[in-house]
Amino acid sequence: MEKQFNNLPERRQEQLMAFDRLLTIMDELREQCPWDRKQTMDTLRHLTIEETYELSDAILENDLPEIKKELGDVLLHIVFYAKIASEKVDNRVQFDMKDVLDGISEKLISRHPHIYGDFVAEDEEAVKQNWEKLKLKEGNKSVLSGVPGSLPALVKAMRIQEKARGVGFDWDEKQQVWNKVEEELQEFKENFNIEKHEVIDQKEAEGEFGDLLFSLVNYARFVDINPETALERTNKKFIRRFQYLEEASKADGKVLSDMTLSEMDAYWNKAKTIGV
Repeated sequence: MEKQFNNLPERRQEQLMAFDRLLTIMDELREQCPWDRKQTMDTLRHLTIEETYELSDAILENDLPEIKKELGDVLLHIVFYAKIASEKVDNRVQFDMKDVLDGISEKLISRHPHIYGDFVAEDEEAVKQNWEKLKLKEGNKSVLSGVPGSLPALVKAMRIQEKARGVGFDWDEKQQVWNKVEEELQEFKENFNIEKHEVIDQKEAEGEFGDLLFSLVNYARFVDINPETALERTNKKFIRRFQYLEEASKADGKVLSDMTLSEMDAYWNKAKTIGV
C-alpha cells in the first residue's frame, strides 16, 4: 500500500493526505466535542439541506472562493454521516467512509459500460438512455423511482421529464412541445378568464395551472434551459432591483408604503437602466 501511494503523482498524494486529515479531525471531534458527539443523521439532515442550498447560491453567483468553502461544508457532512454509521450499534458496524467510496466507484464503473465495457455510446443522449436501462436492470421498479419525493416541484418536474425521455417517452420536436404550452395556456385562459368576474374552482384552476407550468418546464428542457436556474436568477434580479427601489426612494426622503405604483415604477426602471 505504501509503495502504491509513493508511486502516485505528488498532487494526488497531497489530496489523499488532505482527505485523511479531515477524517482524523472528524474522529477527534466525534470523540471530544460535546456538540459533535450529540449529532445523529436525523439532526444533521436539515443542516445538510441548508449547506446544499448555500452551495447552489455560490454556483449561481459564480463565486469560486465561496464554492470552494461550501464544497468543504458539504464534504464535512458526508464524512460526518459516514463516521456516525461506522460506530458500532448492537456490536455491528453499518458502513464507513471506505464503503461509501467503494460503492460510488463501483456504481460509476457499472453505469459507464461505454468506458469500462463494450457498450458503444455515440453521444450524450445514448449515455443517458442506457443509464436508465441499467438502473431498471439493477432492480428499480420504475424509471421514475429515482426522483426523490422531497425535491422542489420545479426541479422534480424537470427530473421526471428527463427520466421519461431516457426510455423514449418524449416529444420529437420542440415545436410540438410549444404547441402543448399554447394549448395549456389557452385552456387556462378559457376556463379562468378574470374578465368574466366569475368565482372559479380553485382546485381545478390549480390543476390547469400546474399543467401549464409542467409544459413550460418541458419546453425549457428542449431549448437547454434549466427552469430552476432560470427562475432563481430572476428571483435574484427582482431582489436586487426591489432593494434598489427601497434604498433610492429612502435616500430621496420617500416612504415606500406612501408611494404610488407609478412612483415605484420610476425607480424600478432606473434600476434596469443602470444594470441593477
